[in-house]
Amino acid sequence: MRKSINIWSFPATLALPDKLRLAREAGFDGFEIDLSDDGPLTLNSSPNEILAVRALAERTGVQLSGLATGLYWSANPASNDPTVRARAEAILKKQIEIAHALGLDAILVVPATVGADFIPNCEVVPYDIAWQRATDFVRAALPVAEKCGVRICIENVWNKFLISPLEMRQFVAQFASEWIGVYFDVGNSLAVGYPEHWINILGQQIRRVHLKDYRRAVGTVDGFVEILSGDVNWIAVMHGLRAIGYDGWLTAEMVPPVPFYKFAPETLLFNTSRAMDALFAFLSA
Repeated sequence: MRKSINIWSFPATLALPDKLRLAREAGFDGFEIDLSDDGPLTLNSSPNEILAVRALAERTGVQLSGLATGLYWSANPASNDPTVRARAEAILKKQIEIAHALGLDAILVVPATVGADFIPNCEVVPYDIAWQRATDFVRAALPVAEKCGVRICIENVWNKFLISPLEMRQFVAQFASEWIGVYFDVGNSLAVGYPEHWINILGQQIRRVHLKDYRRAVGTVDGFVEILSGDVNWIAVMHGLRAIGYDGWLTAEMVPPVPFYKFAPETLLFNTSRAMDALFAFLSA
């Protein structure tokens, strides 16, 4: 397993070269970039712009480890509005294109949102309809994903969809394809269960892992805290990942950085790196 850091963990005011430099200085092997409205990678990024990002990472000495996006929160693939669903399809297509150009084998995808309490006036979609639309959404993209060698990895997020590991396992298994997997978020699972249970049940469906911690007593998005300072049983998580044979990227997703550190927010990166070193030490305990 190798250490990576998500782009959202950095102050938004920093330029990409500075984010990559800080990631390397903090001791991360990998850097998870994202597709967003304001860059550095957008729906309008040209092939040359995408390759420039890859070249920058290579010069910095940090490996690009994955491609995330927050665009699905405003473009629900299960929306009742066909124009919104069409935008989600364009996002997924662009993710696959970018990942292929960057030499990545996995992307983070949220295939449906039933509802989200933290989004004002969020559209609510019936669960069974969301399931069918999410299935259609992923199935339509699988041929392109396979052709490009990019795995569609479904993340467990606070979208009131796939809220148990059994549901997640069933959703992924229905496609009978190696080009779909799970992007398992440790902290996200804590509000509705136990991450070590998810790991054991999902097994080798897990292709990427996000790390963050959470305090159950808070009960809202304000409950996300630094790794080792919440309620995650990290010894069980690390031993669970080893038991299923996971040997991929562990990507810290410290969102957002400013509430953690009002001053010198870049300190979060170095403390996160040290915390992850402690997680690896649990494997030899």
